Amino acid sequence: MTVVLTGNDLALEQVLRVARGGEIVEFSPDAVARMEAGRAAVERVLARDAPVYGLTTGVGARKRVRVPPDEAEEFNRRLILNHRVGQGDFASDEVVRATLLRLANGFAKGRSGVRPELAELTVRALNAGRLPRVRTLGSTGQSDLPQMADLAHGFLDGFALAAKEGLALINNNAFSSASAALAVADCRRLLDALDVAGALDLEAFAANLSILHPAVAEARPYDGLRATLSRLTDLLAGSYLWEDGAARNLQDPLTFRGLPNIHGAARDALTFVLRQLEIELNASQDNPLVIAEEERVVSVANFEVLPLAAALDFLRIALAPVLTSADERLIKLLQAPLSGLPEGLAVRDGLAEDSLTQFAHAAQGLTSEARLLAQPVSFELASTTHPEGIEDRSTMAPLAASRLAQMVELGERLVSIELVVAAQAVDLRDRPVLGTGTTRAYDLVRERVPFTDMGDAVPQDLEPVRELIRTDAFSAGVASPGGEATLP
Repeated sequence: MTVVLTGNDLALEQVLRVARGGEIVEFSPDAVARMEAGRAAVERVLARDAPVYGLTTGVGARKRVRVPPDEAEEFNRRLILNHRVGQGDFASDEVVRATLLRLANGFAKGRSGVRPELAELTVRALNAGRLPRVRTLGSTGQSDLPQMADLAHGFLDGFALAAKEGLALINNNAFSSASAALAVADCRRLLDALDVAGALDLEAFAANLSILHPAVAEARPYDGLRATLSRLTDLLAGSYLWEDGAARNLQDPLTFRGLPNIHGAARDALTFVLRQLEIELNASQDNPLVIAEEERVVSVANFEVLPLAAALDFLRIALAPVLTSADERLIKLLQAPLSGLPEGLAVRDGLAEDSLTQFAHAAQGLTSEARLLAQPVSFELASTTHPEGIEDRSTMAPLAASRLAQMVELGERLVSIELVVAAQAVDLRDRPVLGTGTTRAYDLVRERVPFTDMGDAVPQDLEPVRELIRTDAFSAGVASPGGEATLP
């Protein structure tokens, strides 16, 4: 398959297919025509010899300095070199691929004023796998200048830049948008796995399923709550918990009783973020902006990526209580007074060995670290002294995205523990009849981590369980790469 860029309808699924699947990319004929029209407008503006930011002038505090036409190529070349101030580790190949894709889709809108030849060079580098090395640190989110300079320097390969093209390459948030897209996709996958683990927790705890009554969403009609109730009900179809008298408690602890509400709130946050991301993937982030129909190039602030940065903050805040609740549930399953099972989910009462007890400490450590990453960053204040007080805003969008990615990774590890603990508790309840979806989840876990019997060491490697999460084995309606059927 080929992903065709129009500048208007790039979807998250296409980003994933290119960034992680290596799909080929090309421009639509309409996009090429728009780029030609945009470049023609730039050339006519240049012919007037009027001051135009970044075209006939320097940038930042040097906007008062004119750039002679015969120095335009060298100015644009140096613009790339002088912004290569990034620090830290190099971004992963998938982030670089997604960044190239987002940059190319921005060009396809025709608002950047670049020649189609430059846009095609971007796509050729992507399709050929000629990926630049891009350092991850140094952007405040008001254009990812250091990252985009690294990117441009890595694929230009002697290409002579015309007026406006150097600025178009670096003065955008393609790196932030691409990083956010991958992190949000992984968060969506994690939430699916959290639903599955939560459903298995309910069976492991012998919880009260009155929390899944359809009236819950009718009385409180949040879309996320409705979707979560439906998913949990499907996962638990046929479970022993639907039988009269199966529940141990009239009301369970809030992390069990409020599971649909907590997960539903995160679903609503994710829906909002996906909408913001969809807009940003197809938005012009340029300054200045080319308005071909008016033959104007106007100074704007479309690199102000606050809508996306703030949405990422919101998603991390909504994800934190979901992870905290998962941690609380698995710890309660390990505690005899709350679970009604042997302490630490040992084979029988009265054993001195810890069994799975110590997983509680590991889970708490993961959860605590994840919660710290939920702190918002989009309200950070940049210094007003650089340059000459002009660049006095900061969104920290790359940090918002990287913190989400880190939080999701910690969440994957936490859910891996949650699934192993729940499976052990289910076994100790004499393996009752589980739901259609939770049966499949239990089987997948048990294929990778056996029951911990008396005298057995605690499972040392939960990476195979985490890999189930990372390969979408628990996602709704998605076939896993290994060909295994996924859960409903």
